[in-house]
Amino acid sequence: MLWPFGTTWRPVRQKRRSTVDLRWLSARTWTRRWYPQGIDLGLWHGRRTLAVSWFRQRLDGHHLASRVAFVDLDRSRHLDVLLAVEEDGVLQPARIHAGGLAWFDDRLFVAATGKGIWEFDLAGIRRVRGAEARRLAGAAGRGLRATALVAVRTRVHPIDIRCSYLGRVFDDDGTPLRRVLIGEYLKDDTGRIAEFSIPESDDDAFREESRFSPGIRRMQGAVRWGDRHFISQSDRMHPGVLWTGTRDALVRDRVPLPVGCEDLALDLDAKLLWSLGEHPWKRVVRGIPFASLGVDD
Repeated sequence: MLWPFGTTWRPVRQKRRSTVDLRWLSARTWTRRWYPQGIDLGLWHGRRTLAVSWFRQRLDGHHLASRVAFVDLDRSRHLDVLLAVEEDGVLQPARIHAGGLAWFDDRLFVAATGKGIWEFDLAGIRRVRGAEARRLAGAAGRGLRATALVAVRTRVHPIDIRCSYLGRVFDDDGTPLRRVLIGEYLKDDTGRIAEFSIPESDDDAFREESRFSPGIRRMQGAVRWGDRHFISQSDRMHPGVLWTGTRDALVRDRVPLPVGCEDLALDLDAKLLWSLGEHPWKRVVRGIPFASLGVDD
């Protein structure tokens, strides 16, 4: 299948057992140059689509670029869109960790750890070619990349916490709210999570609604449905931990998250909680049924 600009969709392997597991059919299953991080859902040309953010780094940890893979959940194929910043009329790669995503219509918010929340325009995606495509992918002078799709940053939203990740918020009845949870990954238990209303116009700013510290180390993602919070906690090369409940009474769920777990996303249509693992050879995008979590739908 071709996207309207002529870019080819690439296959993803999907397995359905007790969970829905998506795995990459390419070198991205093991590469140490690109790492998956954030996740959210939305509509892409009218189709239910999962968005997964990636950052590229040198082996010394220096950030080079970032992108989002849009996965068509019905056809198990994905399409990459590079993230870019325009400076003096020239596109530069978005050198951010891209630790979390929140997708509202044509507006994509990305957690830029330590640099606030960056907003990208999905309605104005461009196609670039040749050397520019390779440079925006952080691979100037290498590879045979002929073309690439690019989403350009429209705003930087300053936030007074670290912005390691962000996740969506839903009302009790499943209505999506124009709010996000923004949180901090810290190795100790002092990390904070704050809830913000997103700006409706260029004249508005993120408005903080509440803030709390759940006392959980290495938090990687958070979403809210009514009073119930879901928080992911990584544990190095061990399966991740999911915490659920009200913010004052979080309990450890018996269902494990992927090894090297990262961000979270709620899929109320399919009754799934999505997460993903970042470590090479163990990379998976996993949908966990609400029934396994004891969640009433």
